[in-house]
Amino acid sequence: MPHHPDVTNPSPTAPDTTLPRPPRPRPRSHEQRPLTPALARMLPGADAPSAPATVRAAFALWLTAAAAGVFMTAAEGLPLLPLHMAVFAAAVLVAVRMRRGARWARWMLVCGLGATGALSLTAWADGGVAAWPPDIAEVLAGAGCVLHLAAALTATVLMFRPAANAWFRAAHHR
Repeated sequence: MPHHPDVTNPSPTAPDTTLPRPPRPRPRSHEQRPLTPALARMLPGADAPSAPATVRAAFALWLTAAAAGVFMTAAEGLPLLPLHMAVFAAAVLVAVRMRRGARWARWMLVCGLGATGALSLTAWADGGVAAWPPDIAEVLAGAGCVLHLAAALTATVLMFRPAANAWFRAAHHR
């Protein structure tokens, strides 16, 4: 039988292109899984509507400030470490609430951590410069102090930017 150009005659070795392929299953990401209400309240990324970049950056900087504060305390010595660990654990919990839109939390971070941070920095600076050259603990404590202060000040500025203010107002009225 001659081959006619208008009639397609699939060969037995050619793949069948007449049937559509079923879609491949995609892996489910973390955001697609349903969360329990209690878990959704605890997760920092589970806010709705999504926090602006300034609030997300402030959150990361508060975590950095908390970690630097613990590092600074650990470098100075262990007697005050449990107290500072408790303060910084509370700061992390308040930062999570701030990330979720609680207006009181940003004020608590600024006033609460600002006051305790100023006191601890004053106490740290009051120790004065010991011997020169400083030992490694003094260098590490100083580096932790600078990082803590820079992160906290930057986070404070970011939390009160216009986009953050608008988001906190909108989150308050949800």
